[in-house]
Order: sequence, then C-alpha cells, then structure tokens
Amino acid sequence: MEEYPVHFLYPAAIFVAPKPYFIKTILGSCVAVCLWDAKNRIGGMNHYMLPLWNGQGLASPKYGNIAIAKLLEKLISSGAQREHIVAKVFGGGEVIETEQSNFFIGERNAQLATEVLRTEKIPIRGESLRGKLGRKIIFNTFTGEVKMRYIKKNNT
Repeated sequence: MEEYPVHFLYPAAIFVAPKPYFIKTILGSCVAVCLWDAKNRIGGMNHYMLPLWNGQGLASPKYGNIAIAKLLEKLISSGAQREHIVAKVFGGGEVIETEQSNFFIGERNAQLATEVLRTEKIPIRGESLRGKLGRKIIFNTFTGEVKMRYIKKNNT
C-alpha cells in the first residue's frame, strides 16, 4: 500500500486534498461525508456535529448543512468536476443512551446527510450510518476507498 500523508480531521472541520492523502477521523453521533471525484482523483471529507445551522452566529462547518455545501465548494475549487463526484457517508450513531427524542442527534445528522446529497444529486456509493457504536474511518483520497471499523463501548 502506498504511503500518503495523513490528516486527522477534527469535529467542525473540512479537509480537501487535490493530491493523495489519508484522512482519518473518529465519529460518534457526528457524521463524516467523504466526497470523491473518481476521474480527477480528488477527495475531501467533513466532520459535522449538528444537523442544521439556525442562522444565528457564525455559519460554521460544525453544522451539516454548512459542512456539506463548503466541502462540495472546496472540492470543485480544487479541480473536481461535479458530474464525477460521489459520496460515502459515515457516523450518526446514538452513542449516548437517552429517552429524549430531541436528543437523537446521530439520527438527525444521518438524515440530513442523505437529504442534502439527494438534493445536490450526488450519488451515495457507500454508507455506515446510525446504530449504537462509534466508528473510526480512514479515507484514501486517491482511490476513494474508505476503511471503517466500529469502536466498542467501554462500560467502565
């Protein structure tokens, strides 16, 4: 396997690589959208914490509707062609037990990702969403491959 530089993506961040990179992140209720242009081999990822920006304060990529739009914009400005972009989506786990339905952040984050990508007409080529476990993912921006493993809960 090729050795590419590695970028760890923190929550509320976006990273786009016009050259080969491994982008790593860890997800609980957050969602990461990986966008990849197969023809030009350009990829990028976001990591958002909450589904919707309410219009107050800064339009930060910690909100899904902002993060996906900014990721798409950065990918295209880095040379990707919209008609070649596909998506893989991960996260949205309910890692915190709660009975309060308004706290189902993971579910709402996952739903937002699929709705925005459908609206933008970006095909989803792979996904691992929802459930009760966190995930660690590594996205290869050159091949579009994403390796994922679940993170076991530590009940200590």
